[in-house]
Amino acid sequence: MVTSITNRLLPALLALASAFLTITLGLWLSGISVTTVFSALLSGAAGDTYRLAETAVKACPLLLTGLAVALALHAGVWNIGAEGQLLLGALAAAWIGSYATSLPPFLALPLVFITALTAGLVWAGGAAFLKQYRHVNEVISTIMLNFIAVNLVSYCVHGPLMETQGRYPQTDALPVAARLPLFFPPTRFHFGIPLALAMTTIVWAFLYRTKAGFRLRATGANSTAARFAGIRVDHEITRALLISGALAGLAGGIEVSGITHRVYEKFSPGYGYTAIAVALVGQRTPFGVFLAAVFFGALEAGSGALQRLAGVSSVLVSVIQAIVVLFLAAYSSDTVQQRLQRRREHL
Repeated sequence: MVTSITNRLLPALLALASAFLTITLGLWLSGISVTTVFSALLSGAAGDTYRLAETAVKACPLLLTGLAVALALHAGVWNIGAEGQLLLGALAAAWIGSYATSLPPFLALPLVFITALTAGLVWAGGAAFLKQYRHVNEVISTIMLNFIAVNLVSYCVHGPLMETQGRYPQTDALPVAARLPLFFPPTRFHFGIPLALAMTTIVWAFLYRTKAGFRLRATGANSTAARFAGIRVDHEITRALLISGALAGLAGGIEVSGITHRVYEKFSPGYGYTAIAVALVGQRTPFGVFLAAVFFGALEAGSGALQRLAGVSSVLVSVIQAIVVLFLAAYSSDTVQQRLQRRREHL
């Protein structure tokens, strides 16, 4: 079991090590103190309780959207639309939350989350419908739906869902009953973070401990063989997209309820796109996605300290993320995998 997990995570570990060496070399050639840069990142991500909480806050939406992308990949489907599904989940949460003023928290919060995940599911359902009945490639449809979602959010915060005062393009703040409680004030560590961890366990159990999860994975492993085994491949692909969209929509609902308490233009800094890297670095496994989300979340949390403590632009974080993904693509190629396998056999 341990050996299997190690083998699956090996490309990601090699990519992280190679990226670290590359960034180190680049900083050294630029005359920038490597120690200062990485110390600043570490301090910004884990320097004290508040910064650790910020790392968890940044990792939370990446974990859920990363799980969304990873689950779809298990069925052989590329869900590039987690960004749009997250935005629609957030917008739906802000909309339904405005009607939850008189509800107690134990009713308001489930209502917000159910609405958010339903919105993400419906948005992904558009891509699922196009794929099943019109054979439209899901990469194209989910990307296009992202653009529609961005503009739909923009229209709503400038129009029907604009705040009552009409000053800024944003929704009204959620009532207190629809907001997630904080665990360790004054940090922003909210109840949505353990909820995301619980969803990680649920996704793992679904994929590896249920017949439905086995059918979904069989579809992704070999759709032809799965079809001959009596598995309804089209049904499994549709289900994977719907569940994936629901997870991404839930991420949007948690972000609204736990952090922003309202939706505005450019609500997401690109969580749904970073989720693709999170799923790939995590090698599609729920545990791996969790580790990757924490890593990317720590980079985001530590980026602010780069400028303040090291005098280096926070753009370096995006460079690190890109280099990790590039090395991962290289180490995940069939040729490299075959060489690694041969080396393991000779040891």
